[in-house]
Amino acid sequence: MPIKIPADLPAFDVLTREGVMVMTEDQADRQDIRPLRIGLLNLMPKKIQTENQFARLIGATPLQIELSLIRMSEHRTRNTAADHMRSFYRPFSDVLASGERFDGLIITGAPIEHLPFDAVTYWDELCQVFDWTRTHVHSTFGVCWGGMAMMNYLHGVQKHLLDEKAFGCFRHRNMAPASPYLRGFSDDCVIPVSRWTEMRRDEIEAVPDLDILLHSDEVGPCLVEDAAHRALYIFNHLEYDSDTLKQEYDRDVANGTPVSLPCNYYPGDDPARPPQNRWRSHAHLLYGNWINQIYQTTPFDLHAVGR
Repeated sequence: MPIKIPADLPAFDVLTREGVMVMTEDQADRQDIRPLRIGLLNLMPKKIQTENQFARLIGATPLQIELSLIRMSEHRTRNTAADHMRSFYRPFSDVLASGERFDGLIITGAPIEHLPFDAVTYWDELCQVFDWTRTHVHSTFGVCWGGMAMMNYLHGVQKHLLDEKAFGCFRHRNMAPASPYLRGFSDDCVIPVSRWTEMRRDEIEAVPDLDILLHSDEVGPCLVEDAAHRALYIFNHLEYDSDTLKQEYDRDVANGTPVSLPCNYYPGDDPARPPQNRWRSHAHLLYGNWINQIYQTTPFDLHAVGR
């Protein structure tokens, strides 16, 4: 089954060219099936790039997915055209007022990790989102800063600034082979990392409700399950395109920002050579497993979600 998105959303053409099955709303309405409703709360500056990355992963399963794009109500992005935001995004305040429910919600990262959580301009509303997920979302997936923020709010786990940016591709160990979210995973896998903060293993393990599923000896915990809140938190970036780390590195070099070459990324550590994608299959496995787990456990009647 395909992913259901508006025909004029840029991701529609991108995914069609890549062979991902997509369908318009009219086509979806002709199918006698309830699609899984997945929300994407997009906090990243490059909205369209992020839409493409997550739509690609959740649209690759055999299930029909209806993707809804959500933004913070008062925050205004400077990196995405206002027309795009008006056409495709709804403010969270509208979603809240509607009372609607979702099978799944992805909360992305944001380039604000140097700030204390409560110094973020939309922190109060984001905390409202976290509370809302407990009654209106069957399963939540917090990514990078979004995952750290949700874990901090729900469990009090602190983020810590790193002396150097964790930047590159790092091997991670499969700590829970029996987890349904890691079905098909190898004993270890390569995952892109790009962050200035971390959450520490001992502090996560001190919380009884949290279980570390993927961990790196070099850059620490990666994937954490919070069964009590029906949530996953991933601190790294399986959703990244092959050249996303390159884009970040080239941007910093062009801006004169001191930056190290991303580790284990360029062949022979030569930035003139195109990087190879060594995480794509595990990215599809993880998000496919998440979608499948939602499908297996979510109520058919969305009004029963969270009850």
